[in-house]
Amino acid sequence: MRQTVEEVMFERIKVCLDMYCCPNRCKHCWVGQSSNGNLTKDDLIFVAEKFRPFTNALTVYDWYREPDYRDNYQELWDLCSRLSDVRENHFELISVWRIVRDREYVKWLSALGLKKAQLTLFGGQEKTDFYTGRENAYNEILEAIDILLANQISPRIQMFVNKDNIDELPLIETLITKSELEKRCRSFGGEFSFFMHQGSCDGENEKRYAVRLTGDDLHMIPQTLADYTLKHFHKTRIEDVFGKSEQTLCEELKNDNSTASYVSKTPVFLVDNRFFVYPNVTTPGPSWCLGNLKTEGAETILENYTQNKSVGQHIRLTVPVCEIAASQGDETGQRLFEKDDYIQYLTNQYCRL
Repeated sequence: MRQTVEEVMFERIKVCLDMYCCPNRCKHCWVGQSSNGNLTKDDLIFVAEKFRPFTNALTVYDWYREPDYRDNYQELWDLCSRLSDVRENHFELISVWRIVRDREYVKWLSALGLKKAQLTLFGGQEKTDFYTGRENAYNEILEAIDILLANQISPRIQMFVNKDNIDELPLIETLITKSELEKRCRSFGGEFSFFMHQGSCDGENEKRYAVRLTGDDLHMIPQTLADYTLKHFHKTRIEDVFGKSEQTLCEELKNDNSTASYVSKTPVFLVDNRFFVYPNVTTPGPSWCLGNLKTEGAETILENYTQNKSVGQHIRLTVPVCEIAASQGDETGQRLFEKDDYIQYLTNQYCRL
């Protein structure tokens, strides 16, 4: 007999609310772009209390884009902590926008025990400003690195790389060397790290599909940056980081009759600034919408989730991956993908049929 939602107690639920959105418009962002919102503390409390009856371990976040963007970031952090049954450490994503404008912000991060902070570059100034969608983003990222180091927080730099910016990798290598990032981190017992990847092919990054790397591009990666990346991902070959060609993956998937359920006892839900709810699977969009928390309530949303009623969940559960690949895959394509990312990309394409 199928259990009702009232009979299901999730082991843990994480809820991420898009209260204010983000100052950037990054062209790699997997959650996509939407208009900035202006939700209130009461809205945050409302969302938490709607999900609370269904788990004894609730964790609440006030963001799922760039964090700590608004002036009351400390108040919101404290409120999220009070609303959460399980309090977590501050995540290693920080607000670059804020750290260069608010000198108290880095002190607050340090007081919370943050030891590493992740920053994203896309090459030099022109490319980084373009891909971040904000003028002067590159210079602010460099300033943020110095601020972090001065407060004994190690920067971890990631780079999203494709055919459009792979030739800028030497600029990153020079930046790391000339700025003596390894030495400066070691001076306070920290560790500098760097990694590069293409990112998943959903959200804004789906629009970069045409410029995804192929195997012929990998020789352009400087060895130093390759070594950093292999260490980060615990891989031995750079090919293992960037994945296989579409042609190879289509061949692997053509006889794969498997389906998949995204239902978990420990789900993560994204709640946008209109209170529509999505499972944390891919870009929050119509194919994955579970309903509206304000108008339908948490019980209906969780029922839709557990019964795979969103379009995306239903397709992935009922359509064999070989059928999705045959419909949407490029059997001659040489673009590189991790297998799971490719299946997700194809599934999103299939959802739009």
